[in-house]
Amino acid sequence: MYIVDKGKNELIKANKTTFKANELKERQNLQEWIAKDPSVFGEEVLIIQKEFDGFLDTRERLDLLALDKNGRLVIVENKLDDSGRDVTWQAIKYASYCSSMNTKDVFQIYQKYLDKYNPGKVAKIEIMDFLGTTEDDLVLNQGQNTQRIFLVAAEFQKEVTSSVLWLRNFNIDISCFKVTPYEYEGKLFVDFDKIIPLPETEEYQIKVANKEQEAAGIPEATKLRHGKRNTFWREFIEYNNQNDGIFANIPATDENHLKKRVPTIPGASVEVVIRQDGCRVEFCLDGARDTNIRIFKTLEKEKTRLQKVFQDLCWDEADDKKSSRRVYLSADYRYTESEEKDLLFRFFLDNSQKMLDVFTKMGKELQLDNK
Repeated sequence: MYIVDKGKNELIKANKTTFKANELKERQNLQEWIAKDPSVFGEEVLIIQKEFDGFLDTRERLDLLALDKNGRLVIVENKLDDSGRDVTWQAIKYASYCSSMNTKDVFQIYQKYLDKYNPGKVAKIEIMDFLGTTEDDLVLNQGQNTQRIFLVAAEFQKEVTSSVLWLRNFNIDISCFKVTPYEYEGKLFVDFDKIIPLPETEEYQIKVANKEQEAAGIPEATKLRHGKRNTFWREFIEYNNQNDGIFANIPATDENHLKKRVPTIPGASVEVVIRQDGCRVEFCLDGARDTNIRIFKTLEKEKTRLQKVFQDLCWDEADDKKSSRRVYLSADYRYTESEEKDLLFRFFLDNSQKMLDVFTKMGKELQLDNK
């Protein structure tokens, strides 16, 4: 890893180190970093438990348990400077233990986590918001071979990488993330790198897996949820194009949002979001964490000015969710209710255009692209 010295226009090498040399621990440090910011995996996952030990007839516990955007359980097993030889077998055991969990089990596990670390929140609501679905469509951990495994370590022994590559041939969704610590002028840097599957081959591998999943039968609830969202966005995009909205010619998706970049603010976008209990138009900051904080604080100083334009604007620094900061307008219109669709379309169209115009102008005035 190299640090860029802009003044001297040169690279300065950061020295590779070890967790042990820095007196860092697997549970107290590495595990906490991931729990607080799971975006290190390069995708959105929701941490639902730490040090989970709720298995019958065994005292074993897994490091982190999570959900991905398709409602599949993700088993995360962390090691520090060396993976050891048995981490693959250990993670497979945990995946097998988790395979029998149903939707109610997942709710209960996550509720215990929220009660301890984020009291007042309801597991079912948080999961539905994360998946962008309704209660009727919600099915979690469906299928005996749908669990995913993430292995995290600074170094992986060949016994581990060999077994992981072999397991992937049998459609076991298992990945390895190499986490490397570096030192520079008394500061510690950490780099997460997905080494299996390799980035250049992952797209092909995913396509193959999806094809085989279709042959085996994707869970009906998942297909139904994705189909409803895809249909909704296809209809909205057509409406948007007919009315010169900001989401012109964007392809339909089965995600729960569409986004348009704000050209004058780094890492900023205007998004329209469908939720199980309503909808939102959001201005989001999702760039580097420090940059997000600086820009968010600058915009907060303009709150009075913004409230004159958007009377019901809500501010959310979202410290517990990745690195995003956002302000948003919400409404009770639900994308699953056909009689509310026209009102929802109008709400999205009018407010997304207004939000893009206002924040583009404000970003230019405040020179936020230089902050």
